[in-house]
Amino acid sequence: MRYRWTILGAGVVAQASFSALLIGLASITPAIQHRYDLSLAQVGVVLAAVNIGTVLTLLPWGLLADRIGERKTIGVGLAGCGAAVAGAAFAGSFGALVVFLALAGALGGCVQSASGRAVMSWFAPAERGLALGIRQTAVPLGGAIAAVLLPALAAGPGLRWSFLALAVGAGLGAAVGLALLRDAPAGELEQELVRPLRDRRLWLLCGGSTLYLAGQFAILGFVVLFLHEHRGFSNGAAAGVLAGIQVLGGAARIGAGRWSDRLQKRIVPLLWIGVTLAVALAVSAALVDASLWLLVPALLVAGTLGLSWNGLSYTAAAERAGAARSGAAIGIQQTALAIGSIVFPITFAAVVGAASWRLGYFLVALCPLLGFLALRPLAER
Repeated sequence: MRYRWTILGAGVVAQASFSALLIGLASITPAIQHRYDLSLAQVGVVLAAVNIGTVLTLLPWGLLADRIGERKTIGVGLAGCGAAVAGAAFAGSFGALVVFLALAGALGGCVQSASGRAVMSWFAPAERGLALGIRQTAVPLGGAIAAVLLPALAAGPGLRWSFLALAVGAGLGAAVGLALLRDAPAGELEQELVRPLRDRRLWLLCGGSTLYLAGQFAILGFVVLFLHEHRGFSNGAAAGVLAGIQVLGGAARIGAGRWSDRLQKRIVPLLWIGVTLAVALAVSAALVDASLWLLVPALLVAGTLGLSWNGLSYTAAAERAGAARSGAAIGIQQTALAIGSIVFPITFAAVVGAASWRLGYFLVALCPLLGFLALRPLAER
């Protein structure tokens, strides 16, 4: 049915509106650090705050989407997220800012499970890797738009307007979801394959893919701050590098999804990406003080690979449970990633603050290798 592409488009808009906050927040970390007089470790807490809220609600949102459908779930959740981000715009202290961002994450987390479930329900397996890959491009797409828009607002009208723009974006995502999303015909929903909470292979998939996340956050969460503080980039120029990574990463997600459809495998491409990501992170670590002509391309490659794998993990988790239970399965997978999104920024910032950027990136390069070892038993034959 042609309407499946409308569903996909609505899912992309909804996810992008939340990802602008989830990932785009990193583009204004220098302004946030200056406004609230924060240490590097406190910046890590700010970056983790959205995920702190999200991790508490991802599974409940997934279960709710399985029960009442994607349209209502996204409409209510993203509208509340927008209100919370508007509150963050007027936060007068570091503590208040963290609380509002955590609340925004708790409410906006609805989109992670619900939009993926919508796409899973409307697309057949032969197209699903591509469709969910396109859907997952919404993450870097939202981040790229935010990386361009938010620093300009922070430098012009002020940091408050950056947060208000994010609030408007969340409201737009809610409106599009309410207007366009609808449940797939009953015949399109596959029968339940497994019970997600009891599926050991699903939990192994979640754990292995979470280790890949360390590299993603080390680049996306801190590249602006690293280039600004360590290599003397302006905030705008450093955010431009982040935007470039987001665009390339979005294209890589589509390519990886299409690759997996042709192979009719999800885990095998994940394994290849894990190895190349580890190498790219190690090279970036070795080049932290090298010529910018070498460093920036290395960061672009590492960032692109760091973004490329998520759609494969997302699709593999959804397919383990089948469309009727995919909300719960995606909720579990996204909860695991959200926990990693809390732990990795804080840990990485602490290592960099105590030692150096080089050591931080070298240690992060080990994580995809560990993820490779965890995922290898799941590889399709």
